[in-house]
Amino acid sequence: MTVDEEASAAVLNRLRRAQGQLAGVIAMIEAGRDCTDVVTQLAAVSRALDRAGFKIVASGMRQCMTAEDGAGQEPMTVEELERLFLALA
Repeated sequence: MTVDEEASAAVLNRLRRAQGQLAGVIAMIEAGRDCTDVVTQLAAVSRALDRAGFKIVASGMRQCMTAEDGAGQEPMTVEELERLFLALA
């Protein structure tokens, strides 16, 4: 399975945002910020990563509805998609 261009751009956007948020969390810890603030920002990073993963899986589901993914590969099975979803749960 490959990620289509539109989904890829959205995923990269989310990952870059998460990368920036994570750098912020590291800086917060280094600065001795309150644990409530740190955990709040860490949760935002986690959500951003989850959304990126779900976008990738959703792209795979769209491709799974077609005979091939355009790269000559067989579509993912329902079991493979289920494993991907569960990995994000």
